[in-house]
Amino acid sequence: MAISYETYKRMAAHTSPSELNKRITFQYQAKVPDGMGGSTTTWTDVVTVWAAIWPVSASESIKAMGTVQTITHRIRIRYRLVLKSSWRIHYGNRYFAIVGVTNPNEANEWLDILCKEAS
Repeated sequence: MAISYETYKRMAAHTSPSELNKRITFQYQAKVPDGMGGSTTTWTDVVTVWAAIWPVSASESIKAMGTVQTITHRIRIRYRLVLKSSWRIHYGNRYFAIVGVTNPNEANEWLDILCKEAS
């Protein structure tokens, strides 16, 4: 289920700070030496912020003889200058891959982060 552009504009115009009721953590991927000439990939916390999370759509596909469900979300945070699409979002026991970031109305008040969560 996708949201219409009119619904998106309405949500962008009427977000209240009280709707930012989820604590999310942005993480970046880092390679850490393993002491034997190789490295291990880890995720390192960057910053924890308040956010609002809305599901946008869900789909299922068959991969490697199994069913994979992909859920997309829109996560809204207060505007910030530094945010990279190579980061991921950690919320509870869930992880979201950042697909894109928009600045509604170019107002520098909010950032809408479009994400994919695979399960």
